[in-house]
Amino acid sequence: MGLSTHWRSARDHVRVWVPHWRIDAPRAGVSRRRHPVLRWTAAIVAVLIVIIVVGSFFINEPLRRYMESTLNKDLKGYSVRLPGLVFNPLLGFKITFKGLTIIQNQHPQPPVAKFTAISARVQGGGLLHGRLVADFLVDHPQLHVNLPQLETEAKDKTPVKQKGWQQALEDMYPLKINHFRIRDGEITYIDKDPQRPLRIAELNVTAENIRNIRVADREYPSTVQLSARVFDTGQLRVDGHANFLEEPFAGVNGDFDIKDVHLKDVNPVAQHANLRISGGVLSASGHIEYAPKVEDVHMKDLTIDGVQVEYVHAPQTQATEAQHVTKVEHAAKEASNAPKLLLVVDRLKVANSTMGYVDDTKKPAYSVYLDDTDLQVTNFSNQQKYGPAHVELNGKFMDTGITTLKAAFEPVGKQPEFDLKLSIVGTQLEKMNNLLRAYGDFDVTRGSFTLYTELTAKNGTVNGYIKPIFRDMKVYDRRQDKSKPLLHQVYEAVVGGVSHLLENPHEAVATKTNISGSLSQPNVNTRQALLNLIQNAFFKAILPGFEREAGGTLAADQGSVK
Repeated sequence: MGLSTHWRSARDHVRVWVPHWRIDAPRAGVSRRRHPVLRWTAAIVAVLIVIIVVGSFFINEPLRRYMESTLNKDLKGYSVRLPGLVFNPLLGFKITFKGLTIIQNQHPQPPVAKFTAISARVQGGGLLHGRLVADFLVDHPQLHVNLPQLETEAKDKTPVKQKGWQQALEDMYPLKINHFRIRDGEITYIDKDPQRPLRIAELNVTAENIRNIRVADREYPSTVQLSARVFDTGQLRVDGHANFLEEPFAGVNGDFDIKDVHLKDVNPVAQHANLRISGGVLSASGHIEYAPKVEDVHMKDLTIDGVQVEYVHAPQTQATEAQHVTKVEHAAKEASNAPKLLLVVDRLKVANSTMGYVDDTKKPAYSVYLDDTDLQVTNFSNQQKYGPAHVELNGKFMDTGITTLKAAFEPVGKQPEFDLKLSIVGTQLEKMNNLLRAYGDFDVTRGSFTLYTELTAKNGTVNGYIKPIFRDMKVYDRRQDKSKPLLHQVYEAVVGGVSHLLENPHEAVATKTNISGSLSQPNVNTRQALLNLIQNAFFKAILPGFEREAGGTLAADQGSVK
């Protein structure tokens, strides 16, 4: 039996049921002739739908190529790859960009951005109000930037307005965006160590009422909500408003709240400023307004708990350290009383922390640090109209010296202005031996160190005193120092003898250096003034009359600041 015989046998045994329309008696006023019209209309609509759906498949690839080419023409310094595009005219003229990738031309690997999907469609609510506006959804975007890419962007002199980002976004869909969402985004920054990335994850953004509305400066018609996870444990929230049509970039105005950010994660970045950070949790809340013509940051509360911070002065970074300091000081001067920049911190609190300074350029290297630190700064700003900032600090110098500091600083002005009172009581001198060896080439076997100082800077002059007190100081110990060269033993014996001659009835060595001088140099700021005072007065008071082996005589004459 052939194949055709089987097909005929099957055909003869299959009963085909063909549906038909049930035609009842016509109701009053309804003509039978209208049913064929309805059927033909439905059939035409169905055919048109089929044509549209089938046609959209054929237009996807030409549209993909056109869109990829357009985006590449828009962007300056970056290139776009668009592997997939789907256009669906039946779902609100929806267009979906699949796998969109953006690369920096100078450093193409890794790509700076990857998007699982970007969808745009006509917003239904806009049609009800007679507006054709778009709804944008960016699904799981991944931004990835490393240090070379960041440095290239920083060196690029092309203004943001001319880079083409806004134009590229507008070209992706012909309608104005009114509703914009980012779902489950991720931002990763790699500094020098790829094993220690800085990552922001679970980034979700919702923006409403984004339309072609031109408003006055510092008006923000769009609502914005943002949430994200910062460095695995921290939480960030922003709730406010924005003006997405401002140029060259959008403006935002809103409240922010940051909780439980672990500062150890920023250590790779902090190392560029010669800082070593371990431990520490940061929380902050405040208000930010950032737009082309205004930059206001009002930090209502900033708290850091349990951090260990060291500034490391190293031989290999001496040259760059000076450059960094110059840049920071220049930026600080630019920020002082800048008309469009306002920085206010109502309260900064650092608790249960350690702050230190390490000098690896000396022989031997030494460190000084303040342990169990509680620091509170109030009313800090970059605008003179807000008045002085107040500082209160408590801690233990070198683990043992009870330290208190009270100060008031004018944060801005042509010359430094401050009032400062500092006391350090009962530091064990043995813990300062590396410092004494580095600056005086001697060490001690016992003793305590106490320091009192009061300083005032106003109208370009500084006045005050610095008074160190040494108790029960023993500089030379034959048993401890027998391995040292003979001349060095003699030197330490001389230091010990002088301290013995200066002993007062309470068995203390005390010196006092009065400080007065001019701060009229145009480039002197508060940081420089304090460093000069420490170097020129503090070390001279600790080591009165002695020469330092590493570097000649002491830096300054008593009673002057250089």
